[in-house]
Amino acid sequence: MNLFKKLLPTKHGIIGAQKYCRATFCSILHSAVDHSVEVQSPDQEVVIALGSNVGDRLNNFNQALQLMRKSGIHITKHGCLYETAPAYVTDQPRFLNSAVRAVTKLGPHELLGVLKTIERNMGRSGGIRYGPRPIDLDILFYGKYQIGSDILTVPHERIWERPFVMAPLMDLLGLVINSDTVACWHSLSTDSDGLFGLWDKLGGESLIGKEGMKRVLPIRNHLWEWSKKTSVMGADIIDIGAQSTRPMASRISAEEELDRLIPVLEAVLEMPEMEEKLVSVDTFYSDVASEAVKKGAHLVNDVSAGQLDPNMLKMVASLDVPYIAMHMRGDPTTMQSRDNLQYSDVCSQVASELFSRVEDAELSGVPAWRIILDPGIGFSKKTEHNLDILTGLPVIRSEIAKRSLAASHAPLLIGPSRKRFLGEICNRPAAGERDPATIASVTAGIFGGANIVRVHNVRDNVDAVKVCDAMLKERSIQL
Repeated sequence: MNLFKKLLPTKHGIIGAQKYCRATFCSILHSAVDHSVEVQSPDQEVVIALGSNVGDRLNNFNQALQLMRKSGIHITKHGCLYETAPAYVTDQPRFLNSAVRAVTKLGPHELLGVLKTIERNMGRSGGIRYGPRPIDLDILFYGKYQIGSDILTVPHERIWERPFVMAPLMDLLGLVINSDTVACWHSLSTDSDGLFGLWDKLGGESLIGKEGMKRVLPIRNHLWEWSKKTSVMGADIIDIGAQSTRPMASRISAEEELDRLIPVLEAVLEMPEMEEKLVSVDTFYSDVASEAVKKGAHLVNDVSAGQLDPNMLKMVASLDVPYIAMHMRGDPTTMQSRDNLQYSDVCSQVASELFSRVEDAELSGVPAWRIILDPGIGFSKKTEHNLDILTGLPVIRSEIAKRSLAASHAPLLIGPSRKRFLGEICNRPAAGERDPATIASVTAGIFGGANIVRVHNVRDNVDAVKVCDAMLKERSIQL
């Protein structure tokens, strides 16, 4: 047994700084692979990097993930999706890069063999080293083991110099190190401060958004760099729903919802001015989501984050569209009940409950790079809770980051428009009189990190958003 050095520097706010990591290492140093020394143990947690720059890159990722699942690799977490400039051999198309955490019973060389088979079956052949490829699958970590053989080195020997590998790898971690396996991964880095220190020295988050590395969300037929400007639901995204989710609203069936929704959706999609816009379907029914996407909707907006239809998450995974997961307790008829309005720390609890929905979505096959988070202003919240959320969006992100950096980087959507709490504060009982209050709350949300705002008065809020974005851009230039 080997005793590792103390980990987890306090400057990252990491919990568990006094822990040590004890791990068994398997060093495979033979000139040829000796399968008799393969790891024979229970499930091992692994990290696998993905890259593609030939053909339909996103489809290549989806196909590779499906083949991995069918081959005994149970994917549990996904990194964000990055479009990156090619490294080493620069005269080639841009790459998509990400990484996944998974659990497998395969030994390290068995796992390598499976990944190489997937690469070959997807059309990868010999060629220029670091050159174009439809899919590239690399083992970054394998359990607590350090492995060296003629054909496999773990940790992957060039992780530490590659931002396009490190960024999605960091996404798979949380600031709280809650397992010995993850602690060992930190100890195996080349930096005394672990993976966090190494990422900081490479440039960390300052690298994201520059020409060489963009964090993107796949939607429609393009990659959306959503952090560049605030999007407005009503101008950039048209949200169409056929079921009321107001407090105490009675539920209609999926069949009735479809009867109401589809004719409107089809008419909207046929409008010439919709050519450059996105359409989301607001539903908590999986059958409605499926039919709407078949008719042309680009996103699924689910106020229940999969809690009101047990088939929703699996359905969204199969549809390959972005998924807006909103925080709500109960359903519209119970969400404002006394029990559902109990919070000791609303931002922390909303973050925790939202993250649990992200976990379920990822285990169902929805990658983190397709998830948009909504803290659910006005749903299972009192006035003071809504205010705390509007001013506490950075807290929500930081709480989620303790468990998943990928989820903490997800686009954040807020929908305070004309909500009752604004009327209570401003003494405006009529919803149509709450637009100035809406603009104030939208402004606060954008300065707190919201990336998408859902509004009713499009013209005035678009102007407010433009001013907010201009101020944020000016501040970033000064920094």
